Amino acid sequence: MKTSFKKITKIYGENTVFKDFSLDFEPNKITAILGKSGSGKTTLLNILSGSTDYEGNIENPPKNVAYIFQETRLLPNLTVEKNLDFVLKAQIKDKTDRKKKIERFLKLTESYDLKDSYPSELSGGQAQRVAIARAFAYASDFLLMDEPFKEMDIALKRRLLDVFIKLYETDNRTVIFVTHEIDEAILLADTVYILDPPSGISIKIDILTQKTLRDLTSNESVEVRAKLLNKLLK
Repeated sequence: MKTSFKKITKIYGENTVFKDFSLDFEPNKITAILGKSGSGKTTLLNILSGSTDYEGNIENPPKNVAYIFQETRLLPNLTVEKNLDFVLKAQIKDKTDRKKKIERFLKLTESYDLKDSYPSELSGGQAQRVAIARAFAYASDFLLMDEPFKEMDIALKRRLLDVFIKLYETDNRTVIFVTHEIDEAILLADTVYILDPPSGISIKIDILTQKTLRDLTSNESVEVRAKLLNKLLK
C-alpha cells in the first residue's frame, strides 16, 4: 500500500515549512524530491523517519527505515564488516546468518575485499559503497536518501548510481531520494516531484524507461530535464 501525507503542517518558529501538505509515495518505487534550498526536502525525510513532530496524518507510515546520507557515518573504530554487523544485531540474532547477509551485500556493492578495512582507510567512493551496502542489508520497508552523491566527480557518481540501481533491482523497497541534481533524479527515480512550499507540488513527472537502460542524452531525458529546470528556475 502507498504511504500518503494527508494535510501535513510543520512550523519551525515563524517559518511554515508545510501547510496542509499532501503527497503520495508509491510502494517499492523510487521517488525523487527536488526543490530550492529551504523548500522542506530534509524536513520531509525527518517526518517520514519519525524524528520530528508534525500536525496532520500519514497513512501507512514506514515501519522500518534505513538511511543513506551525504556523510557515510561509518563508525571509525569498527571495520567495514563490523560496521554492518553493528546495525544488523538488533534484527538478526544468529551471528552466522548476519555474516552471510553481510557478505552478500558487500559482494553486491563490490566491497567484499574491504571488509577488514577501517573507515579511515577507505576512499570516499569506497566508503559510500559500504554505506549503501549497510542500508540495503538492514531490513526496512523504506530507504531515505539525503543527497548521498553530492560533491562527487561525475565518473564516481555514475559508478555509485550503477551500484545503487543494481542493489535496488536485487532488493526492492520504497525509496525517497532528496537531491539538488536533476540528472541523479532522471537516472534513479520512477517519479520526480518539485516541492512548492508550503502547501503544494509544482510538478510531478513519471519516468518509465527501465533504470538500467536510461541515457541522459535520450529524448525522454532531455525533455524531463528541460521541464524540471524550467520549474526550478522560476
